[in-house]
Amino acid sequence: MQDSLFSQIDFGPLLEYLNNDDITDISYSNGGQIWLKTLSQGIFRIENPNVNNAMMEKLAFQCSNVMGKSFNAAHPFLDSESAELRMNFVHDSIATNGIACVIRKTPAKIRLEKDKIIAEKYITLDVHDFLVQCVLAHCNIIVCGETGSGKTEFVKYLASKTKENEKIISIEDTLELHLDRIFPHRDIVAMKTNNVASYSDVLVTCMRQNPKWILLSEVRSAEAVMAVRNSISSGHYILSTIHADKASSIPNRMYSLLETNQEIDQFLKSIYRYVQLGVLIRGRQDKETKRFIREVGEVTEFYVTEDNEAKYNTIYKKTPEGKIYRKNPSKYLIEYIEGQGVTIPAGFINPLYDKNDNSNDINVASSKPAQNVMNAQPINQNNNVVPLKPVQNAMNTQPINQNNIINNIPASNS
Repeated sequence: MQDSLFSQIDFGPLLEYLNNDDITDISYSNGGQIWLKTLSQGIFRIENPNVNNAMMEKLAFQCSNVMGKSFNAAHPFLDSESAELRMNFVHDSIATNGIACVIRKTPAKIRLEKDKIIAEKYITLDVHDFLVQCVLAHCNIIVCGETGSGKTEFVKYLASKTKENEKIISIEDTLELHLDRIFPHRDIVAMKTNNVASYSDVLVTCMRQNPKWILLSEVRSAEAVMAVRNSISSGHYILSTIHADKASSIPNRMYSLLETNQEIDQFLKSIYRYVQLGVLIRGRQDKETKRFIREVGEVTEFYVTEDNEAKYNTIYKKTPEGKIYRKNPSKYLIEYIEGQGVTIPAGFINPLYDKNDNSNDINVASSKPAQNVMNAQPINQNNNVVPLKPVQNAMNTQPINQNNIINNIPASNS
């Protein structure tokens, strides 16, 4: 760990965890419990008698001195943030079972590497290359998932694929992206909101800086939602994250964050019109290996038809059991990408994906399913399309594996 702001702080027995690149978060509570969150094993508890209440209180007071803040019964909460660490302390006058602390590491590096994430089945090669082309085509992309799933890391990875001559401005309330430090040779401005400068204030200034890309670290407030919508409607391109359990639910999740009575159809259509893609990042414990796995769970496109209907189409879906379902992108996304002078990777569009039906769309405005719902095609572990036997009754079309056993297929837009 190299952190100039906290260089004089004695982290004592915590230093070994801070220097371990596999560890992303350290949590201390309940009079001596230590929980680690790691990239490889997920969350688990460890024992270290040298990390105790006295040691954590000493660390808190060191941080309060560095930050110029008080930490006592009158000021029981302490946030301390540097270039690579974010620490939050709760005084034992509030945390009655002992001082509580969470340390999150935010290193200025991109943890994801193409060869590694392909080998670990984080994402398939063709979907990876497709998303990279989508970034080059200036698609607006919002990444969703649970806390700790790796949303920000994936946004950083996508941002690394933007063209070097395209200016990036990041807007964050807590520093996590660090793109200006990762790419010091690029035209990148890192902005941080605070009690003086709100999202709205920073966004107005951001527009005057003439960015090509605006990166919002997380959409978690009405102000951030409006910042996203104002950014994309004004012709800027965005990469951002949001908490949602499905890629298809991103627009509705954004609407739920609004604190106004804005008409839902109008709002949703504005999001479906300007946000091309939603990506779900999933973190889970593998039942067999017991390893903690992060993976791309869904890639969903949004669009508005010629009939002014807001729809979504799940292009890629991977179940927790590892089965993959695929759809071709709609003509709207294909036209958008090609209109930007970018080509879709060869082989990504496969006629087999659309063999049994014509549509996998959901009419969002009416919340009613389209008349013809296509069954997405399953792909085996080698990422090859499993051939389907023709089924006479289209209403009962089910994917059939290589043993000709019918599999129950999950609804792509559930």
